[in-house]
Amino acid sequence: MLVAGRIEDYALIGDMQTAALVGRDGSADWLCLPRFDSHAVFSALLGTEEHGFWRLGPAYGRDAEPPQATRRRYKGDSLILEQEWDTPRGTVRVTDFMPPRDGAPQLVRIVEGVSGRVPMRSALRMRFSFGWVVPWVHKVGERTVAVAGPDSVWLDTPADTYGEELTTYSDFTVGPGERIGMAISWEPSHKGAPPVAEAEEALSATEEFWRDWVGQCNYHGPYREAVVRSLITLKALTYAPTGGIVAAPTTSLPEEIGGSRNWDYRYTWLRDAAITLSSLLRTGYREEARAWREWLLRAVAGDPQNLQIMYGIAGERELGETELDWLPGYENSRPVRIGNGAASQLQLDVYGEVTEALHLAHMTGLARNDHANLLLLKLIRYLEDHWDEPDEGIWEVRGPRRHFVHSKVMAWVAVDRAVKLIESGEVDGPLDRWRELRDDIHRTVCERGYDKERNTFTQSFGSKELDASLLLIPQMGFLPPDDKRVIGTVEAIQRELSTPDGFILRYPTAGDEPGVDGLRGDEGAFLACSFWLADDLAMIGRVEEARRLFERLLALRNDVGLLAEEWDPKLKRQVGNFPQAFSHVPLIDTALRLTASGAYGG
Repeated sequence: MLVAGRIEDYALIGDMQTAALVGRDGSADWLCLPRFDSHAVFSALLGTEEHGFWRLGPAYGRDAEPPQATRRRYKGDSLILEQEWDTPRGTVRVTDFMPPRDGAPQLVRIVEGVSGRVPMRSALRMRFSFGWVVPWVHKVGERTVAVAGPDSVWLDTPADTYGEELTTYSDFTVGPGERIGMAISWEPSHKGAPPVAEAEEALSATEEFWRDWVGQCNYHGPYREAVVRSLITLKALTYAPTGGIVAAPTTSLPEEIGGSRNWDYRYTWLRDAAITLSSLLRTGYREEARAWREWLLRAVAGDPQNLQIMYGIAGERELGETELDWLPGYENSRPVRIGNGAASQLQLDVYGEVTEALHLAHMTGLARNDHANLLLLKLIRYLEDHWDEPDEGIWEVRGPRRHFVHSKVMAWVAVDRAVKLIESGEVDGPLDRWRELRDDIHRTVCERGYDKERNTFTQSFGSKELDASLLLIPQMGFLPPDDKRVIGTVEAIQRELSTPDGFILRYPTAGDEPGVDGLRGDEGAFLACSFWLADDLAMIGRVEEARRLFERLLALRNDVGLLAEEWDPKLKRQVGNFPQAFSHVPLIDTALRLTASGAYGG
């Protein structure tokens, strides 16, 4: 029974409403329809082919492994994936994409003969409800449709199809220059059939969309390829109808292979979305910032005192966490979870990230929005009364609440940016009172969150543990980079949280015992934290060291430029949900900083 490939063996395609992961063997092993957070119709990523997939590639024997693509790439600066196989009978190319939609979601695949005559096979096994439900598959004219409950998926192809072992197959041969389009489209089952996909027209429209969008990028530095690929990935994680941004398009890809640190990331974290917007704004993308600001106003509504750390992509608040016990999990990493119980946590740092994003929107010329300004004022009034409470922190610990230093620093950021907006005349607020509040938070952090003996800030008040989120202290302007406490913290994190290859852990874990986060098990190096270290090294004057670390991090990307959440230093592979916005955002940020400093190779 075939199972999923390595996480980095997948490439992303999407339409800004959902996304699919396609492996090197031409198999689409993950796709939720019609939205990022819908039930999956292909779930082989978290199980086996029994749970749904669509493989398209050169034909192979029943007892053989499907051949891996000889090479693959995105077509220019787009989200159109091209994979090529060199076979004994010739070379064939498969182009996969999801056209930005104004109707039914579609996954389109075009087979093109390059040389020789290559026998091909399409194997389509649709399983609704994350691999649980076998649909009724039948013909409607020349189309094949799979129906189960509220969902229907329609297959359109000029190739003959037949059913066998609850799978829809097509066998055909392509010669030089021949092109055969295939597509699936989703439609609510109570409605009529969606329009037949026009593969070539859809390809042209998709190319034009990405060409126009990438053309807005104002970064032209030495790391442009990596930056543009990251920007495209972030755009792909944006839910176009609302402006919400998912943290990743997947659930339950493990932070430790075989472990239980498996979470659903198909939602909009305020933190992740806010830092994503910061990167987009600084590279020329203001429309996304405007759309996210409107999403934020709808999601928070008139209730900022009950601000959640995450919402559904349309602003939904109920994200109840459940486990899918019929799925064995990625490489037997259980449980498989949908929903996320951390939605109800208190994480004070999100007030800082949201306020920073709103401040940056103002600084980059986004049109004034009085409702956004009113929300900002309400958020700071809430912090006045609650900033000194313990919380679960940036890493969503499932143990006791603590006075996390990063949370207090970001509370300071929130008040500082509000003060700056008041000083600029953008908003009206109690300037003197909030200046005093800003000073109180700063003084408290420096007194209670700093270990004088070790010359480092610590994870929480009174603790001896370190935390990589402390690397954000100079980046947020809490202290200047040349402050001895900043330099001491950077050096302590390098000393105590580095893996043997120089990447950074979030914080210490305890293996079989519950760690500081209340969870058993370990995890890989957290890629965002490793980029933060590169930023800090540049800021404190160790620019060449920063460049070397940054370029080692770039080398961790897979062959099409994508990063998961973490890097396993023992197994030398990517782990965690994929691709991860929280990894691609700091990649962009560090590239911008190094470019500004003139620190780059070549």
